[in-house]
Amino acid sequence: MAAEVSQSWRDSYKGMSSDNIKGLVLALSSSFFIGASFIVKKKGLKKAGASGIRAGAGGYSYLYEPLWWVGMITMIVGEIANFAAYAFAPAILVTPLGALSIIISAVLAHIILREKLHLFGILGCALCVVGSTTIVLHAPQEREIESVTEVWDLATEPAFLLYAALVMTAVFILIFHFIPQYGQTHIMVYIGVCSLVGSLSVMSVKALGIALKLTLSGMNQLMYPQTWAFTLVVITCVITQMNYLNKALDTFNTAVVSPIYFVMFTSLTILASVIMFKDWDRQSPTQIVTEMCGFVTILSGTFLLHRTKDMADGSSTSMALRLSKHMEEDGFVSEGIPLRRQDSSRLP
Repeated sequence: MAAEVSQSWRDSYKGMSSDNIKGLVLALSSSFFIGASFIVKKKGLKKAGASGIRAGAGGYSYLYEPLWWVGMITMIVGEIANFAAYAFAPAILVTPLGALSIIISAVLAHIILREKLHLFGILGCALCVVGSTTIVLHAPQEREIESVTEVWDLATEPAFLLYAALVMTAVFILIFHFIPQYGQTHIMVYIGVCSLVGSLSVMSVKALGIALKLTLSGMNQLMYPQTWAFTLVVITCVITQMNYLNKALDTFNTAVVSPIYFVMFTSLTILASVIMFKDWDRQSPTQIVTEMCGFVTILSGTFLLHRTKDMADGSSTSMALRLSKHMEEDGFVSEGIPLRRQDSSRLP
């Protein structure tokens, strides 16, 4: 019986290429490091706040706390692993697995920080695991690319150029028309900019990762101007993305920003990858539908985990589908449940 089960598992993974497996391992490692980094940083912030001015009160004593720096280094390692994962596996596999960092953070917070993980939060974690497993088992094979110029050719095809043009047009409209009027009252404005620009940044990160992978394997890609063009796009997009994400986090409740941003960013990244790398051309309709079901399952788990992460056990019947109090990561200042943050000390 055990031999039959083992054979069944081998058959399930027969379709995964070695590159996909490498990308999967790197993505899982990234989620672990990033999820753990939040806990280590929070421990460091608490320790620093006990002997100095807390971060939420404008203090920077955490910069002298070694534990906080351990958390920062852990996060950097996770981001490097995530960067490397895009060089081996398609974005449709790597990007949704980012939800696992939320699970790891929630579980470690429950164990280490004694922050209660509600029953619905456990269900949300389970949904994320099920959805991630579904995507992993049905992810498309990574496209064989032998030069960064091939990636450039894919990026300059009419379909992706049209997508990029629509994205940039939407971003400029949001920045110059909607943000001045609605940025402080409508959460989708800031998140829209972050998600749209983020989809282009991931495509550039993937191109740059492929270039570095080929260079390390002996085929120098640094001599091609396309490599440096992708690098410039990555830097520009990441700076823009982080700028408006910080504005969103400063203006609105983090518990609302995080799941909405994850949904929009992941959806647009998958769309951009499908257009540029033609991931679905190598798959059957059944595989595509299964991947989408897995993606929706991850989204459901992410929303459920965020919406119920601070619920008390006795309030499950009345609070199952609404936001509870939110504990800010760096400041540890409780916020109320309104969508808009009520912070009188925040600069206009």
